[in-house]
Amino acid sequence: MEYRVLGGTGISVSEFALGAMTFGEFANADHDESIRMIHTALDAGINFIDTADYYSRGESEQIVGKALKGRRDNVVVATKFFFPMGDDPNQRGGSPRWIKRAVEESLRRLDTDYIDLYQMHRPDPDTDIEESLSALTDLVREGKVRAIGSSTFPAEQIVEAQWAAERRGYQRFRAEQPPYSILMRGIERDVLPTTQRYNMGVLTWSPLMGGWLSGRVSPAAATGQRAQMAGDIYDLSDPANQTKLAAVEQLSKLAGDAGMSLPHMALAFVLAHPGVTSVIIGASKPHHLTDLLAGADIRLSEDILDKIDEIVPPGVTLRQSDSYYTPPAIADKRLRRL
Repeated sequence: MEYRVLGGTGISVSEFALGAMTFGEFANADHDESIRMIHTALDAGINFIDTADYYSRGESEQIVGKALKGRRDNVVVATKFFFPMGDDPNQRGGSPRWIKRAVEESLRRLDTDYIDLYQMHRPDPDTDIEESLSALTDLVREGKVRAIGSSTFPAEQIVEAQWAAERRGYQRFRAEQPPYSILMRGIERDVLPTTQRYNMGVLTWSPLMGGWLSGRVSPAAATGQRAQMAGDIYDLSDPANQTKLAAVEQLSKLAGDAGMSLPHMALAFVLAHPGVTSVIIGASKPHHLTDLLAGADIRLSEDILDKIDEIVPPGVTLRQSDSYYTPPAIADKRLRRL
């Protein structure tokens, strides 16, 4: 396992980060098995774990906390806030009122005194970014948080947050966590150049594109809970998904000809971008995790990268609705009225 510095924080993190979204009732409710998987990742050299309060309504954080007993000091822990944690409308978002409460609850569930990277899970159109940064700066000064970051922020809002921090003397976002895969390369156009400009660490998620690049499940055969959780991501009546399916077939052949599995090629592709610090890998079963860990040392040649570019050109996202963020002016009809 190789290590890279997370932006300008001075914190060294493994190139693979373990994503904890699958730990808890969302995917694997067996705490003991989840803990063993976390230990497997740590023993393989991973020192970076990413979770969120929203994952299984806090259960994921609890499992991570239990797994790190006696090992906390050697692990970089990242968690997130933003999504609803209750029926109360104030139990969500990026307001200082919620941030101050959310961090205390995450610290309790993680059973730790500090969070290494505390991230805003999505932009909050209802809260000025200066308000959020003010509260996050307080947490850093109080020692409860070491660094702060954003997740799935568009480039313009990353810039706005950087300017606001500089203008007001607040802590600035030191990392961004965007979705990135061979099938979803849109961030190469704007987000990655922006994070590089501001020396931000980049922790990417969804490198296997919700299973499309896993090599295990045919998108056309997705049924039951997988299809329900994914929504229309597997809807093959969508022409964009047909395009993705054709690309996956070409990518599978390319990986096979190169003597590697499709998921290993997909992970190595993400890490090949100079703006990426670490890629989140996630698994709900131990053997899936073991398989992903086996690809930690794979590096792609220029020839393979060029061939990937021929299948999915740089900066192209094959299906725009896969980007996981819709601007409020599009999502909220009230903001579209003339």
